[in-house]
Amino acid sequence: MNLKIYNDNNYKIWIIGLKEKIRVTQIKAALKVNTELLNLYCQIGQDIVEKQQQSNWGDALIDQLAMDLSSEFPEIKGFSRTNLFYIRRWFLFYNGQFEKVPQLVEQLQRLDPFQFVPQLVAQIPWGHNREIITKTADINEALFYVQETLRNNWSRSVLLAQIETGLYQRKGKSINNFEVTLPKSQADLARETLKNPYNFDFLTLGRVAQERDLESALTDQITKFLLELGQGFAYKGKLYHLNIASAGQV
Repeated sequence: MNLKIYNDNNYKIWIIGLKEKIRVTQIKAALKVNTELLNLYCQIGQDIVEKQQQSNWGDALIDQLAMDLSSEFPEIKGFSRTNLFYIRRWFLFYNGQFEKVPQLVEQLQRLDPFQFVPQLVAQIPWGHNREIITKTADINEALFYVQETLRNNWSRSVLLAQIETGLYQRKGKSINNFEVTLPKSQADLARETLKNPYNFDFLTLGRVAQERDLESALTDQITKFLLELGQGFAYKGKLYHLNIASAGQV
């Protein structure tokens, strides 16, 4: 380590700003993946509903679709039978209720909503969306919790606690302001978005990426500990090959 640079105030200020830029960029990238994934789910939900209306296939369509998509994309868990049912339900929840609440459509137009699902909804992870549509009574309540999740950077567990304790009923008002801001880089919601398993699966990075994150976190802590021990210890690196003789060769 170059102590002269490390202890320079100009360097310290610069590196703090650079780290923050990296964190913000990570979140923006994660949000982009999340939005594209939910946009795809919206299209799949619409296709399922239309095909079921045009045929007599019923739920057998979802059974067959789950098998075909899972066979073609085995790394993506989002194409399971259960999740496809949730995708259809999610699509119907918003598509059906927007037509009943025209003032919401007018409010959402300035957010440039994609075909049926507002941009607001696409900024929270799929797991949050699933909980909201299954535990709220109507679109006003659902969008209330979407907005509060974004405003307060709620993790899914916090979101569930707020729904179960009836925050919407206690406040006694529906959505009236759709301002959306980027979650703070250290917020629970941002962390969940960055490591959302549905996003990893969609990008076919799931297990490899998660194992790499775990390995990196463990080796970083071990590295820090060994370096703090000071003299008397040899640090060879994070990954170092060791030849260990078998019992018969010792």
